[in-house]
Amino acid sequence: MKTDEALIDRLANLAKLHFEADEKKAIAEDLDTILAFVDKLMEMDVDGVEPLIHMGSQTNILRPDVAETSITHEQALKNAPLADSDYFKVPKVLKK
Repeated sequence: MKTDEALIDRLANLAKLHFEADEKKAIAEDLDTILAFVDKLMEMDVDGVEPLIHMGSQTNILRPDVAETSITHEQALKNAPLADSDYFKVPKVLKK
């Protein structure tokens, strides 16, 4: 695939971008480099290679979900700039 100005214009239109003439030249060079790399990858013989689904052999390694109290209620409210007896106080963000 040859990269020309029409292709860059079409891709820019699809991506809702606007490029100046010098930027188009740089993008065309970058796109040519990317396409050359993809063509190089297409030369690889992948017959018999299984598709890679996970990067590792282990899946869903999760810790047990155990409810525990890590800090007390008083410790949680201790450094709050504004606090009621049981709650954090925050300024209003919505106006009625």
